[in-house]
Amino acid sequence: MREPHGPALPDVGVGLFVLAMAALAVVGTLMIPDSPVYARVGPKLFPWIAAGGLALLGVGLTVAGLRGGWSWTLEDQPTDPFNPLSFGLLLAGLVVNVALIDTIGFVLASTLQFVLVCACFSSRNHVQNAITALLVCGGSYLLFSKALSVNIGSGILEPWLDAGLDRLLGLFGIQS
Repeated sequence: MREPHGPALPDVGVGLFVLAMAALAVVGTLMIPDSPVYARVGPKLFPWIAAGGLALLGVGLTVAGLRGGWSWTLEDQPTDPFNPLSFGLLLAGLVVNVALIDTIGFVLASTLQFVLVCACFSSRNHVQNAITALLVCGGSYLLFSKALSVNIGSGILEPWLDAGLDRLLGLFGIQS
């Protein structure tokens, strides 16, 4: 393994590319119209968070590249050969989500995608993966649906999740 000597231009280039992506995210966010409908959280919050994260990452990568970079540490790393089964499972997860989100809803379609992607990375604990996915996807649905008032795909489970959350909040005297 070689030691770094001066700036690593390819690594600096990666950092600058990420900074350019942050700049594009800022421009795109500035183009989102302000809406008086959103009282709590507007449509610009998450794009600003993403742009800020990209900017921080870009600065960090650029500084690391100027200090010698990181890619020289990868030269002696073993590389795995292309695995067509893993690639197929990953692709199947994307296709399943896109094909089924309108019919079975966000939670179930994303749960299926989650399980297929876990299998792509050689996880064989499908039941645990499905339970984890249901919790994460159900929580994500409720966050978008209730907190942000964004419909990300309603299907089989989503009405039950909405009703369950409404009942739970009702126990505390909170209306959603």
